[in-house]
Amino acid sequence: MTVHFIGAGPGAADLITLRGRDLIASCPVCLYAGSLVPEALLQHCPDDARIVNTAPLALDDIIAEIKAAHDAGQDVARLHSGDLSVWSALGEQTRRLRDLGIPYDVTPGVPAFAAASAALGAEFTLPGVAQSLVLTRTSGRASSMPEHETLENFAKTGATLAIHLSVHVLEDVIARLTPYYGGDCPVAVVWRATWPDQRIVRATLDTLEEATGGERGRTALIMVGRAIGAEEFDESCLYAGDYDRRYRPVGTNPRFPEGQE
Repeated sequence: MTVHFIGAGPGAADLITLRGRDLIASCPVCLYAGSLVPEALLQHCPDDARIVNTAPLALDDIIAEIKAAHDAGQDVARLHSGDLSVWSALGEQTRRLRDLGIPYDVTPGVPAFAAASAALGAEFTLPGVAQSLVLTRTSGRASSMPEHETLENFAKTGATLAIHLSVHVLEDVIARLTPYYGGDCPVAVVWRATWPDQRIVRATLDTLEEATGGERGRTALIMVGRAIGAEEFDESCLYAGDYDRRYRPVGTNPRFPEGQE
C-alpha cells in the first residue's frame, strides 16, 4: 500500500501529469482538497473508489482516513492543488506517515507561478533584467513568516516576486515594495489562473490599487518586477549564431567538436 501525493495543478482539469492521472485511476481511495482541486479530476477515479473531500477535515482526520486505507491494503491518491513543493502541508502529513510506517511517494504538479506566467505570456527571468524568481507570501493565520523572509529583503535583490496568498493585503504589499522597485514598476495580479473565471489585471505599483477596482478575492497571485511585460532586454547567447555550444559547434576551434560527447 502506498499513499500517492499528487500535484493536481493550478485549476484546469487537464493540467495534470499523465503519471498523476494514471495514479488517480489506480487508487481505490482518493482524498482531495476540495476547496481548490477541480472536481473534474475525480472522473479519473475508479467507479467504486472511496472519494473524500478533505477541505472540512483536520489533520488528524485526514491521517485517520489514510491509516484506514493502509490497514485495508488500499492505495491512496492524495490530491493537492498546484505543486506539492510549496504551501501544500505535505511536510506535516508525510511526517505523520513516517511515524506510522506508511509508505508514500510524490508526483509533482503545475505550480501557480507557472500558470500565471502562461496566462501573462511572460518570462519572469529576462536577460539583463532579472535572473531570479522569488516565491514568497505574507504572514497569515495558518503560517507566520520567518523574521528575515520579508518583502523588503526580497525586494532589495530586484528579483521578480511571485507573491502568494496575499491579495487580501494588497495595499500593504504595494506600500512595502514601492520604495525598492519604484512606483512605475510593472505588476500583474492573476486570479484563479487557468480556471474558467480567470482574471488578469496589469498595472504598475502606483496604479495597481485603482486598477483592481477593490477586488481582492482569495485565490490570486501578485507578480512584481521589471521583467513583467518588458520589451527592452538583452538576448541570451543560447541561440546566438556565434555562440559555441555542444549541439552547434562554431568556429575553427570549437569547445565541443562535432560528434564529441
